[in-house]
Amino acid sequence: MARTNFKFEKRRKELEKLKKKEEKKQRKLEKNEEQAKENSDQPSNEGEIG
Repeated sequence: MARTNFKFEKRRKELEKLKKKEEKKQRKLEKNEEQAKENSDQPSNEGEIG
């Protein structure tokens, strides 16, 4: 009867976690860049008296 290779399974799970973490980091960076772009496109009303 064949046994499962636990080291292989553990390594595969670790790689999946690292991949998911990296994807999350990239999404967060893209979101921050998008917000910064939107903020720079909008004129600021600082210093104006209404």
